[in-house]
Amino acid sequence: MTVSVVLYTSDLRVHDHPPLRAAAQGSDEVVPVFVRDPAVDRAGFAAPNRLAFLADCLEDLDRSLRERGGRLVVGEGDTVAEVRALARRTGADEVHMAAGITAFARRREERLRRALEEDGCRLYVHDGVVTVVPPGDVAPQGSDHYAVFTPYHRRWAAEPLRTPFTAPRRLRVPSDVRSEPVPRRSAVADVSPALLAGGESAGRRRLASWLSARLDTYEDGHDDLAGDATSRLSPYLHFGALSATEAAHRAGKRGGAGAEAFVRQLCWRDFHHQVLAARPAAAGADYRIRPGGWRVGADAEADLAAWKEGRTGYPLVDAAMRQLAHEGWMHNRGRLITASFLSKTLCVDWREGARHFLGLLVDGDIANNQLNWQWVAGTGTDTRPNRVLNPVAQAKRYDPEGRYVRRWVPELAGLEGPAVHEPWRLGGSDRAAVDYPDPLIGLSEGLERFRRLRGLS
Repeated sequence: MTVSVVLYTSDLRVHDHPPLRAAAQGSDEVVPVFVRDPAVDRAGFAAPNRLAFLADCLEDLDRSLRERGGRLVVGEGDTVAEVRALARRTGADEVHMAAGITAFARRREERLRRALEEDGCRLYVHDGVVTVVPPGDVAPQGSDHYAVFTPYHRRWAAEPLRTPFTAPRRLRVPSDVRSEPVPRRSAVADVSPALLAGGESAGRRRLASWLSARLDTYEDGHDDLAGDATSRLSPYLHFGALSATEAAHRAGKRGGAGAEAFVRQLCWRDFHHQVLAARPAAAGADYRIRPGGWRVGADAEADLAAWKEGRTGYPLVDAAMRQLAHEGWMHNRGRLITASFLSKTLCVDWREGARHFLGLLVDGDIANNQLNWQWVAGTGTDTRPNRVLNPVAQAKRYDPEGRYVRRWVPELAGLEGPAVHEPWRLGGSDRAAVDYPDPLIGLSEGLERFRRLRGLS
C-alpha cells in the first residue's frame, strides 16, 4: 500500500491541481493536509479578512475531498515538523506541493526537502499551480526576469497553455490519520461587513457566471468604477481556489476583445510573480532606487491616518478607501488612484500604504500588492516613474456621473454634477451644509512637493 502526502498552501482546490493529480495517480492512498503555521501569521498573513476567507476555502476543500471519498487533514504548528511527522506516521514515501514564490515559501520548501530526505521520503514541488507561466520559464537574454511588462507579455502570450486537469474522481485517505478541526469563518473577529464568501465552489460559480454575462464587455467596462464590471476573482486566485490556468483557458475559448483584456490581467499577475521570484527583497525594499525621500513626522502621520479613514477631502480617494474597509476589496482603478495619492501627492512612503492594504485586502498578495504599490510609487517597474494620477481628473473620467462616489461617501449623496468630485468649490451656505473635509493639500501644491522631493524642480 503506497501513500503520498499533498501539502496544500495557496492552492486550495481539487480542480486543475497538479500535486493532487500526481499523488492520486501514483499512490494507493493520499493524505491532503493543510498546516496552520504560526510563522505564516507572523509573516503578515493573519489579517481578519484573509483568515475568514481562508476558513471558507478550507471548509469547501474538505467538502470537495469528502465527496470523492477523502478528507482534509488539518495540522497546527511548524509546517516542516508537521508534514514530516505525518509522512512518518502514514509511511508516505512522497510529498507533493505547489512551488512557492516568496522568500518565505522557498525557505520552507528547502527545509522540508532536507527533513524528508533524512527519512527517505521525496519532495515533489510542482510548477504552474499558482501562476499560468511559472516564474523563470520566460526570461530575456542576459537576465533572470523581465523588468518591463510589454516584452514579458509578448513572450508570455506565445507560451503554450497547459490543458487544465480534471479533479480526481476518487481518493482514499488512511482512516487512522488524526486532524485538527477545520477552521470556521464564525471564529474570526473584525471581518469586513461585505466580505465575499470564499472557497472553490463559490469561485467556480463566479467564474462561470462572469464569463457568461460580463466577459464580452470587459475591455470597455473594466475601468468603470460605478459599473463594477471587473471579475472580482482575485481573492479566489490568491488562495488558489481557482486555477489561473483554467481561468485563462476558459476565457480564451470564448475569445474576443474582452477575453484578451482579461487574460492580459492574468499576465500582469504572472509578471509580478516572476519579478518577486527573481528579487525577493522587493517585498519590502525599493526595486529601483529613486532620488529623494518620503515625508516623515507628525504631519505625515496625520495625512496617512486621514487617507486610511477615507477623509482626505478628495471624494474618489475617500470612496475607494471606504470600499476597502467595508468589503475587504477595492476596484483596481481605485487602487491605482489611492496609491498614487498617498505616495506622490501626500509623499508618504509606499510601504505604509502597502501595509494598510495587506491589513484589509482579502486578495492581499505579496507579489501583486507590493509590486503594484512600487509601480505606482515610481520605485518599481513603471517606465514612467514620475507620473502622478490626478484624482479629480480620474474621477471625471472613470466616475463621470459620480455614482461611485455617492455610493461610498454618503455626505456627498445630495450633490450633482462637478460638485460631487470638487465639493470645495461650493460657495457659502452650500459648502457649509456639506459635512465633508477640505482637501489635505491642493493638487498643484502636492505635485510641486513631489517634484521637489524627487529632484525634478
